[in-house]
Amino acid sequence: MVPDSCWYSNLRSLLSPAQWDIVRKEAYARADGRCMICGAQTRRLEAHERWEYDEKNCVQTLADVVAICKSCHEVIHIGRTQLIGREREAEAHFMKVNNCSYAEYRRALGEATETHRRRNKVAEWSLDLSYLKKFC
Repeated sequence: MVPDSCWYSNLRSLLSPAQWDIVRKEAYARADGRCMICGAQTRRLEAHERWEYDEKNCVQTLADVVAICKSCHEVIHIGRTQLIGREREAEAHFMKVNNCSYAEYRRALGEATETHRRRNKVAEWSLDLSYLKKFC
């Protein structure tokens, strides 16, 4: 989960619409019509940023932009998904994709929540967008 202080600072807001189109369309091309997480074939893929966190040096690094299906995106953004009333669908998708039980889902969610809590202790993250150099 993205630390609270990094919310709303996504690529879409940092890049021009034309630049964002280049980045997301490159991810769609790599995906070739399939979700890069669950492998489902879909006509509509969504771009998702993958970030890595160096907690010691307080650096948030863009690692990749992947093309994923709506269901996987709802799992990743479970907090938002809960707010719109689709938590049960997201839970079911997670359990299906990971071939796991509800207890294992809850354990994974607890681990993600703990990581989120720990990363929130960092007051300010520096941003590393060197991933984008390949698009220049």
